[in-house]
Amino acid sequence: MATLQLIKAGEQRPREKWRDFIDWFNWVIMETGLYDYRYPVKGAYVWRPYGMKVRRLVESYIRAVHDETSHQEVLFPVFIPYEFLAKESEHIRGFENEVFWVSKGGVGEERLVLRPTSETAIMPMFKLWIKDHTDLPFRVYQIVSVFRAETKATRPMIRLREISMFKEAHTAHANREDAERQVREAVEIYRKIFDYLGVPYLISQRPEWDKFAGAVYTIAFDTIMPDGKTMQIGTVHYLGTNFAKVFDVKYLTPSGDWEYVHTTSYGISERVIAAMIAVHGDDKGLVLPPNVAPIQVVIVPIMYKGTEETVLRESRSIKDEITNAGFRVEIDGRTDRTPGWKYNYWEMMGVPLRIEIGPKDVENKQVVLARRDTLEKYVAPRSEIVEAVRQVLNEINNNLRNSAWSFLKSMVARVSSIDEAKDRLSRGGVVEVPWSGDNECGMKIQQLLDADALGIPLDEDAGKDIGGFRDLACNDKQANYWFRLARRY
Repeated sequence: MATLQLIKAGEQRPREKWRDFIDWFNWVIMETGLYDYRYPVKGAYVWRPYGMKVRRLVESYIRAVHDETSHQEVLFPVFIPYEFLAKESEHIRGFENEVFWVSKGGVGEERLVLRPTSETAIMPMFKLWIKDHTDLPFRVYQIVSVFRAETKATRPMIRLREISMFKEAHTAHANREDAERQVREAVEIYRKIFDYLGVPYLISQRPEWDKFAGAVYTIAFDTIMPDGKTMQIGTVHYLGTNFAKVFDVKYLTPSGDWEYVHTTSYGISERVIAAMIAVHGDDKGLVLPPNVAPIQVVIVPIMYKGTEETVLRESRSIKDEITNAGFRVEIDGRTDRTPGWKYNYWEMMGVPLRIEIGPKDVENKQVVLARRDTLEKYVAPRSEIVEAVRQVLNEINNNLRNSAWSFLKSMVARVSSIDEAKDRLSRGGVVEVPWSGDNECGMKIQQLLDADALGIPLDEDAGKDIGGFRDLACNDKQANYWFRLARRY
C-alpha cells in the first residue's frame, strides 16, 4: 500500500443537482462536450468526441461481458418488413404506435419500419440458422440504433426517438428450464455492468400489464435519479415460445421430434450512461468512475520561470511510468492557463485523479494527488507513484459505488397505508406496498397513488415476508407480495 499523507480534507460536494436536476443534467452534458441536444430533429441528439470516448469504454465492457458468456455479436439491418412486425399480435399492439414508417411512396411498395426492437427481425433468421438440438443454446447480441416515435416529452440521453446505443441480446433454447437459466444469467450480466459503472439498481418483475409486448414475463432494472424519479436502465424478457410459434422456429430433438425453441431477449441503452452521470456528478460537473473515464489521471505541472524544463521532464517521466502500468494519462502543459483554471476545468470534465507537481515537489521527490470524488488532496512519495495511483483510483471506484447505493437505499420505503405512500412519493423515491397479486387491484393501487408500477421486488435483500397485510386497494384480499411504485421517466 502506498504512503499517502492527507493535506486537504474533502469539501461538502455542491448539491444544486438535487434542486433542479434536468437543468443541471443538460448543463453538464453540454458544458463538458459529451453531447449536444441542439440537433434540429425532435428526440435525436449528437454524441460529441468526449462523449464518444466515454461511450466506447462502456460499450467495450458490455461487449466483454457478453463475449465471455458465449454470446456472439451480430449486426442486423435497420429495416423490418411490416408483415414481420405484425405477425405477433401482442407485439404489434405494443409497438404499432411507436414505429417510424419508411416508404418510397409508390403504390404497392413494400412496407418497412425502422426497428423499435429486433425480435421480429431476428426470429426469421433463427429459423434459418437453428436446425437441431446441437445448435442450442444459441446466443447473439448487437449494439445498434433503434427508433421509437416517442410522443412524450423527449429528454437528452433519457427519452429519445433515436436510441443510438441500444444493446440487445437474443437467445434460443431447447426448453423453458434452459431459457430461464439464461434469464438468470442475463440478470447477473446486467448486475456486473451496472456495478462496473457504480450505478445502483432495483430489480423487479414487472406486472402483467407493463411487461414487454409478447413476453411471458419481464424483469427490469431501475435506478433512482437525483430528483426522486426512477429510470428504467435494463430489461430481461422470457418470451417462451410466443415468437417461435409465429415464425415457426423449431429444432430437431435427439429423439427425432420437432419442438419450438424457447427464446429470451434483454437490452440496455445509453440511459445507463445518463444514470452514471446523474448519480455521480456534482455542481462542478462530471464525476466519472475511473473504470470508464477517458482520462483517468491528468498531470498538471506547476511551473515558474526557470523551472519549466525540470518540471515538464518530471511530468513526462511520471506519465510514462503510469501509462506503462495500464492507466489513461494526460499532461496539461498549456502555458496560457493558470494551474487554478486547469484544476477547475479537469474537475468539470470528471477526471478521477489529478497529479500536481511543482519545483518543490521535484526537489522533495513527491507528488500531490487530488481526488475528484471527495476533493481530498494527498502527498505521495514519487517512488510510490504507480501504487498510489492504483490505490486511489480503486478507492474512488468503491466510494462512488457505495455513495450511490447509500442514496438509492435511502429513497426506498416500505409502507402499508395510502396516506404514507402518497407522502413518501411526494418527496420522491420508491414505495413498496402490500398487494394481493390481482391485476385489477394492482392497477387500482397505481391510480390511488398516481404512480407507475415497477413490480415485485426480486433483489436478494428485498425481503419476501408480507406478514398479515391486506391489499392496499382491495382490502378484502390478503396481500401476497410487496409491490413497488414510483414516478418515473
